[in-house]
Amino acid sequence: MKRKLRMGMVGGGNNAFIGAVHRMAAFLDNQIELVCGCFSRNPEISLESGISYYLPENRIYTTYQDMIEKEAQLPECERMDFVAIVTPNVDHYGPAILALEHGFHVVLDKPMTFSLDEAKKLKTKVDETGLVLALTHVYSAYPAVKEARARIARGDFGQIRKVYVEYPQGWLSKRIELESGNNAGWRTDPKRSGKAGGMGDIGTHAWHLSEYISGLKVTELCAEIKAFVPGRPIDDDGAALLRFDNGATGTLIASQVAVGEANAIKIRVYGEEGGIEWAQENPNTLIVKWGNKPSEIYSVGGNTFLTPTALYYTRTPAGHPEGFIEAFANIYRNFAYTVQAKLAGEEPKPEWLDFPTVDDGLRGMQFIETIVKSGYDNETKWIKWVE
Repeated sequence: MKRKLRMGMVGGGNNAFIGAVHRMAAFLDNQIELVCGCFSRNPEISLESGISYYLPENRIYTTYQDMIEKEAQLPECERMDFVAIVTPNVDHYGPAILALEHGFHVVLDKPMTFSLDEAKKLKTKVDETGLVLALTHVYSAYPAVKEARARIARGDFGQIRKVYVEYPQGWLSKRIELESGNNAGWRTDPKRSGKAGGMGDIGTHAWHLSEYISGLKVTELCAEIKAFVPGRPIDDDGAALLRFDNGATGTLIASQVAVGEANAIKIRVYGEEGGIEWAQENPNTLIVKWGNKPSEIYSVGGNTFLTPTALYYTRTPAGHPEGFIEAFANIYRNFAYTVQAKLAGEEPKPEWLDFPTVDDGLRGMQFIETIVKSGYDNETKWIKWVE
């Protein structure tokens, strides 16, 4: 009999923004329930958080090791089915690899790991176990993004020539990591974030969106990255020229010192016959541009003119905005359906498999490695994709 999947969490205490996002998204389609967690390194915060989530105290753990090992010892009808890991980058690999070793599926925030070496090991383990790992590249899950990808894939615009993607923010224009009450501390600390700062945090989102919508792969890039804020030990701004595997070229810009910008990720893709434009701050609108007729503006909703792919991800009638939580939930829904199918010994439907996986995570870490290698070089030069 089909049932809800049982979720455990590592991180995501009641003092963490992204943990609440994960829970809202996971619960939206009524396919998942929270049964356990280690919600913080601080045992008091973990316990307080678990109690506020209405969990029994024996399912609230002080370490992720304890949680995974004890959950694995519970009867199959009680133990968690998967773990959602919502921690700083340095703490992604440990709980993810341990969960896979104990037979648990994984949902993981991006970038996937602290280093490329960890990403390769994690992919090997996923391949060995056959378990499911979903990566939360949330911007790929908006219905309008699905529509753009589907139109490009069916050849509406001919061969793709140009990709422009930008992700400006302004919240790190001052050194707020020295203050309390924000999550800038670990994001600007290479000991916790890894070798990339802004490029790891938001540059990976921009890169992933460029490949996901276009259907292409970056093969080379030429970059400049730097820290504008004095004293900051890691990049807060950068840009790169891109070369794709079909001969297309593009640019990628990611900045966390663009004063006045909030979360302005935007992409434009152009082919031989036309192009598309999408901006996350106006997520329900897709602009389609042509050379020989007026531009078209498509509003996402239950509209018959959308592709079946976009309609599958659309939850409300036209005119009812869908946003960040719903996009996040689209990843969790497909992950849940895929895991449920595997638990039942069935083959997941093709549409359920449309979510970022360990392969996207590995390419994301290769992107970081490549852009850092190019961006900090004293001489501007093209760098082939680091394998």
